[in-house]
Amino acid sequence: MSSKEKKIESFDPNGLATSSEIFGLPFNEKESNVIVFPVPWEVTVSYSSGTAGGPTAIRRASWQVDLYDPLIEDAWKMGIYMPETSSKLWNKSDKYRKKVEKYLDELADNESHKSHPEVLEKINKACSEMVDWVENKTSKYLDQGQKVILLGGDHSTPLGYLKALSKREGEFGILQIDAHADLRKAYEGFEFSHASIMYNALNHCSISKLVQVGIRDYCEEEKNYIEENSDKVKTFFDRDLKHQNFKGKTWAQQVEEIISELPEKVYISFDIDGLDPKLCPNTGTPVAGGFESEEVLYLFEEVVASGKKIIGMDLNEVSPGADEWDANVGSRILFRMCNLLGKSNGFI
Repeated sequence: MSSKEKKIESFDPNGLATSSEIFGLPFNEKESNVIVFPVPWEVTVSYSSGTAGGPTAIRRASWQVDLYDPLIEDAWKMGIYMPETSSKLWNKSDKYRKKVEKYLDELADNESHKSHPEVLEKINKACSEMVDWVENKTSKYLDQGQKVILLGGDHSTPLGYLKALSKREGEFGILQIDAHADLRKAYEGFEFSHASIMYNALNHCSISKLVQVGIRDYCEEEKNYIEENSDKVKTFFDRDLKHQNFKGKTWAQQVEEIISELPEKVYISFDIDGLDPKLCPNTGTPVAGGFESEEVLYLFEEVVASGKKIIGMDLNEVSPGADEWDANVGSRILFRMCNLLGKSNGFI
């Protein structure tokens, strides 16, 4: 009997969490099929900060998550592991966040971007280094045959992971749940802004299709980008989805349409602000509207049921706040996402 089998045999999934590992599970890195990879980074957030603390808060909140999943019973047995959050990266994020805040304050005083090129260059360089760091770290797990859910941090964090997947999977599609389109080019001068993640993914990775769901806060530049790139970008705006609901169209019917736009290989990118802000009040840029958590999870379940393969996932923009309510919600969503990733890849 392997060490993993012994742990499964002796572990009580109905009891209290007895370890500090994610969800209180007993597995180490080598024994786990799914890796939750934390990236405590929020350098370019443009409204409220706090998302760098998301991974640590979610780990803490995960100890209260019950391990029974009615859709995928005993899913925990596949092994889920979350390495320690990098304090070095978190400190670097904090350092450059302070530089960004000073830079933006000066811009608010009508000073030009061009008056501080050296500051902007340093910020962009630090963000580029984060992207490379994420690519290198996630590549290690992919090469070991494990699947990864990246846990941010702000929504700029998955770019390196998407680059790593591109080198191993070829072309694939992204299913994006979000309040924002994230198609701005170099927002506020920041090349790797959280508001530019999908623009960067489409320009630097092997993305055959971007399917956006729940978008309700976007600028004219992004609207034009969507229209001009309709062969690669399909956006299901929150307003349109709601109006269809009012006229009798069900969420199940809408989900069928969404899935029909996806290619066979799918990456899921979940910005928690895609939810109704009552579920994520402390997220960086909350927007009225959005989904209930079960609506989004139903969509993910149907993607798996359709036979399309989920090659990777991320969960971003969870900012715990004083009461850590957002982390409570995020940890439960993360558990369900882990289980679906495992099911899609035959680990369960």
